[in-house]
Amino acid sequence: MRAEERQHRILALARQSGRVEVADAAAEFGVARETVRRDLSELERRGLVRRTHGAAYPVESAGFETTLARRETQQVDEKRRIAAAAAGLVGEAETVFVDEGYTPELVATLLPADRPLTVLTASLRTASLVAASDDITVLLAGGRVRAGTQATVGSWARDMLARFVIDLAFLGANGVSREHGLTTPDPAVAEVKEQALRSARRRVLVGVHSKFGASSFCRFGEVRDIDTIVTDAGLSAPEAHRYSLLGPQVLRV
Repeated sequence: MRAEERQHRILALARQSGRVEVADAAAEFGVARETVRRDLSELERRGLVRRTHGAAYPVESAGFETTLARRETQQVDEKRRIAAAAAGLVGEAETVFVDEGYTPELVATLLPADRPLTVLTASLRTASLVAASDDITVLLAGGRVRAGTQATVGSWARDMLARFVIDLAFLGANGVSREHGLTTPDPAVAEVKEQALRSARRRVLVGVHSKFGASSFCRFGEVRDIDTIVTDAGLSAPEAHRYSLLGPQVLRV
C-alpha cells in the first residue's frame, strides 16, 4: 500500500472513530509503528490530525466536523472534570452565556439552581436541560438550527446576543492555537461565538487537551480574549504556561 493511500485510510479511521491509536493502525495496515508515526506526522503537518502520546485526533475543518452524538462518547471523564471546574467559576454572575457543544452543555447542567440566574444559549439541548429549574430563566437565540450540533446560528442569533451585556460566557472551540487563536469550522458558528466574546464581561473557555495546537477554518477570537481556560491534565504544564503568557489563567483538572 502506498503511503498516500495509507494516510488517507488512517485519516478516515480517525474521523470514523474519533481517534486513532498508533498500535492499532500498525496492526490494521500491517506496517511498523514508526511508519504510522511518520504518516501521522505528515497528516499533522497538513493540519488534518492533532497528535498526542501514542494516538492522534482528527482536526475539525471546513469539510469535516464531529457530531454532538460522537462528542458524547469521547474523553467523557475529562469533559466532566472540566465542566465541574468551570461551573465553580460562576461566582456572583447573574447572566450566563452557554455555548453550543457537549462540554458547555455539561457546564450548564452544573450551574447553581438555588438562586435566580439567566442563561442565554444557542443550544436547543442546553435550553431544554436547564429550563426545568424554577430559578433559571432561559433565553434561546433564534436562527437556523444546525443538525449536527442542535444549535442556532446566523445573523438572528448574533444580533440577539449583541443586545445584551453578559456577566459570564462559557465558550468552546474546535481548535485552540497560540498562532491562529480560537477557531471553528463554520463561519455562521464563528459569528455567534465572536459576538458572545464581545458581549461578555468575563470569558471562560472549556475544552479537552486534544483541541490545543489545532486550528480549524474560521477564527472567532484570540487566546488573549479569554480570561480563564479550563482543560484537562493531558495538556502539559509547560504548554499550559505558554498559553498563560498570552493572558488567560489556565486550569488543568
